Amino acid sequence: MKALNKETAKKTVRPERIIQFGEGNFLRAFVDWIIYNMNEKADFNSSVVVVQPIEKGMIDMLNAQDCLYHVNLQGLDKGETVNSLTMIDVISRALNPYSQFEEFMKLAEQPEMRFVISNTTEAGIAFDPSCKLENAPASSYPGKLTQLLYHRYKTFQGDMSKGLIIFPCELIFLNGHKLKETIYQYIELWNLGDDFKQWFEKACGVYATLVDRIVPGFPRKDIAAIKEKLQYDDNMVVQAEIFHLWVIEAPQEVAAEFPADKAGLNVLFVPSEAPYHERKVTLLNGPHTVLSPVAYLSGINIVRDACQHPVVGKFIHKVMFEELMETLNLPKAELEKFAHDVLERFNNPFVDHQVTSIMLNSFPKYQTRDLPGLKTYLERKGKLPEGLVLGLAAIITYYKGGVRADGAEIVPNDAQEIMDLLKQLWATGDTAKVTEGVLGATFIWGEDLNLIPGLAEAVKKNLDSIQEKGMLETVKAIL
Repeated sequence: MKALNKETAKKTVRPERIIQFGEGNFLRAFVDWIIYNMNEKADFNSSVVVVQPIEKGMIDMLNAQDCLYHVNLQGLDKGETVNSLTMIDVISRALNPYSQFEEFMKLAEQPEMRFVISNTTEAGIAFDPSCKLENAPASSYPGKLTQLLYHRYKTFQGDMSKGLIIFPCELIFLNGHKLKETIYQYIELWNLGDDFKQWFEKACGVYATLVDRIVPGFPRKDIAAIKEKLQYDDNMVVQAEIFHLWVIEAPQEVAAEFPADKAGLNVLFVPSEAPYHERKVTLLNGPHTVLSPVAYLSGINIVRDACQHPVVGKFIHKVMFEELMETLNLPKAELEKFAHDVLERFNNPFVDHQVTSIMLNSFPKYQTRDLPGLKTYLERKGKLPEGLVLGLAAIITYYKGGVRADGAEIVPNDAQEIMDLLKQLWATGDTAKVTEGVLGATFIWGEDLNLIPGLAEAVKKNLDSIQEKGMLETVKAIL
């Protein structure tokens, strides 16, 4: 078996046009895979310089392989099972700004540089007032980026053609807006002046993005077989699902510079990210939150098995297509395609997604993912969505704890305040009190859900049915 490096494998040399803050599994299986496809299919002709955003990271491992590695895509694509391996060659080099600060700053001096992409975790886009311009480097990611932008501005004497296009991929809503605000805070803190501020405003663009791909990461259990198949000793293999979506809130002239659509990729440039964020939360996360307690209390442990179950599968379909989809405002055909993609993801034969792993903090999840849909459905249809109501009753029942019919333990996990409330309410043995108490918990919902017409009555009816007939029979009654 060969070592993996540019001596043993082909590595194309391309102009360095992208600075990437982050070397983790997600960026390598998502952004760098996308750039690889753009190079191959759309003549993008660009390579990436990776910057390690924190002092300790994986760039030494990357550099040891000349930044070559394989992406292993697994899942269903239009019903066909896929398990592919692709060598990604787009990273030219990887830097640690804590030990290579000068090299890091020199990136700003390269005239061909055009894009900055980041994924520094949700906590990465934060303002740290202790950062100084003269730090080598600033501790925060926005601080490092401001250092780089200011150096570029000075190097090219405010040349408007030398601005950068910035795509943050951190998992926070309107990440671009937050990053831009934070850069402004550093411009003010460090007194960088109005001329630089205007250059940043006019020459650079910071755009909100939504990213979506499940990336399990390094395939520990499969790695020996993968290395055998590749005949390379690749220690940076990253496993990911087939599905990918990148929504970028930017004008068409930015899309023209980043021609992902020409490579047949699921990258959308849109005027507003908001409806796509709402679509993901509603049609992917929303069904997850209610299918999990319904499945577990029906004796099912894996998401895929729940989708394929003759009763629970119909429940999931009802919640997605007949209830939650009816609350969204994007074109119906687009929503249906996304929902079918979600079902393929849920059915991924390579991922045993435990429903109990989704059950963590179910009440706050229901509040953000399902409650808005319940209200909109009621408003539009004049009646409550039966599947979403049953999902709430299933969560309340799951939080009672105890054991399942097959003897498996039911172990709820949430904020102590929520756990204590459910324990007290279930101790009464009165489902009316349980319902009223949960719906009236304003510290969970930010309001009293007892005021939603018919909700308390419907939830109590479901709780009683689950206690008397069991979960499966209760589900059958609404199908």
